[in-house]
Parts: sequence; C-alpha cells; structure tokens
Amino acid sequence: MTITVSTDGSALGNPNGPMGWAWADHSSQGDHAHTGDCDAGGATNGTNQIGELCAVLMALRAHPGSEPLVIETDSQYAINCATKWVHGWKKNGWKNSKKEPVKNAAVIKAIDAELRAREGSVRFQWVKGHAGNAGNERVDELARTYAEDCRSGVRDGYLPREGWQSLLDSPYARGTDVPMDAQLLLDGELDRAKYVAGRCIGGAASETEAPSEPHDANEQPVAPTQSAQPQSAESTPVDPVRDTDPAQPAKPAQSAQPAESAPSVRSAEPLLRHSGLHVSGEVRFTPPPQSSPHFDGRPRRVRGYIEVDGLVNGDGTLTLEGAPFLVYQS
Repeated sequence: MTITVSTDGSALGNPNGPMGWAWADHSSQGDHAHTGDCDAGGATNGTNQIGELCAVLMALRAHPGSEPLVIETDSQYAINCATKWVHGWKKNGWKNSKKEPVKNAAVIKAIDAELRAREGSVRFQWVKGHAGNAGNERVDELARTYAEDCRSGVRDGYLPREGWQSLLDSPYARGTDVPMDAQLLLDGELDRAKYVAGRCIGGAASETEAPSEPHDANEQPVAPTQSAQPQSAESTPVDPVRDTDPAQPAKPAQSAQPAESAPSVRSAEPLLRHSGLHVSGEVRFTPPPQSSPHFDGRPRRVRGYIEVDGLVNGDGTLTLEGAPFLVYQS
C-alpha cells in the first residue's frame, strides 16, 4: 500500500522569525504498517526553507520500510534539493554553481541519506499551497501553530539534529533558544529515538528504522517510484542520476554537517497524538510552589501534560477535579 504524507514549513516574519515544520499522514495509522499520523516542531528562530526541509526529513524518518511513499509539499525548494540539485552539489564538494557552500547542507545530506537507505520507493508531489488541499492545510496549521507557540514560549524548540545544525550555522542563530534536550542531542549525549520520543505529538515511528549514513554518489540510486493516480499537481520521483547544479539564491553560506546515523533501538514509551483541540484558561497546581521550603518567590516553569477524563459541555467548558499532571520519565 502506498503511504501519502503532507509536509510543510512555516516562518513568522521570514527570515529569522519563529519557524515551524510538520508532516501528516493522509490516512489513519491502521491503513499501513507505521504508527503515528503526524508530528510538528519548530524553533524561536529560522527560515521557512529550514522548516520545509526538516518536515521532509522527519517524514522520511517516520516512514521507513518497503511501502511506496508519496510526499506532498508546496515547496519546490525542498523537492529540488532532494531530487535535483543534490547530485551536482555532491559532485562539487557541496558547493553551488557560485562556488559557495550550500546552505542547509546538513539537512539536505540527511534527506539524501534517508532516500538512499529507504527500501521502498519515494516520490515527491508538488501541490499548490493555501488552495484548499486538505493535507496541505493540515500541515500548514500544525507548522504555523508550533511557530506561534515557540514565539510565545508555550513550547520549546523541536528540530532534527541536522535542523539545529543548519540553523545554528546560519546568520539567524543569534538569540536562538536551544532547549536542554536539543543541546544534548547536538552534543551526542541523547540519541535521536529518545529525543523524538519525548517530543513527537503524533505517535511512535516504526520499531525498525533504516540506517541514515551518508552515501557516495556511486552507490545504487533509489529505485524510481511506482506511478500514482493522475493529479493536477506536479510529481517528481527521486532520481539520483540527474546532476543539474543550479545557482542557489544568494544567501549567507553555512557549513555542511554529516547526517546522523539512525539508532537501532527505539523508545518503548507511549507517545501523544495531537487531537486538533486546544485548551486555554487558568489551572491550579496542588501542592503549590510556595508550599516548598525552597520556594524563592519566583514562578516555576513546568512542562508536561494534563490527563483529562470528563464531559465537555456544549460551550466547550470542562471542570477538572484533581487531574494528574504527567511528565515524561528521563
């Protein structure tokens, strides 16, 4: 069965505004072998291009295996990076036609590694953004919401390791809030599976994940994908034999980083799925911080999840009584 997934990136005040990324399956998790139906992340700084690439990378890593995969995106930049420009860049030592280092090279290398390692075929499908495509609209909302939450401080930044590398090597790194778990990931003290397990909003990925080591251009190319149903949007199969090397838009250069290899063991912790619902209002924690002998008078930041089990009234209200506040175990 072919898996179809939508991806999108978002940036508020691009470039260097808060950014977000997201992917979402088109069908329920029961229709194919991989669990989870969406994920989203972002950072306090960045560009929409980094967001678009992170979305593609995370979608690939969440969907390993032999099933054909179709990635729908409104980003020609992401499609060209993954299927066209990458071949010339590899031949030119990751320099573009202007002899400048390829921007966002860390993420692009990781995408290329995932495409080459994936057993099943991959095809990219361009769709027009903000044109009523259900999958595109969903990931646009997920990515934009995460970017807004990063801006307001509601959620911490969540990017793949290569996304953090590309961002921190860019001109937009100044003032970026790098959460503790992301820094541990960058320092090699936290493996990718545990990092994603603590952040993923849409369920765990497959227990068996393909390796993500960088490959030489001489290795076997990814097999052309199976044809899909005719669509009005443009379709681009992964084709490693093309070696076009266009000039990238003139942007400050950033260094290339190697793609991270995939872990062999994934976390068995249960994960959360975004329901599409949002909750707002004041809640009261018991016991309160001021009951602690170590309370210094300042508010304390917490990050966790409230377990809700009750009836929602027609006006959207729900009364909670002693609902557990959940945190992930370290």
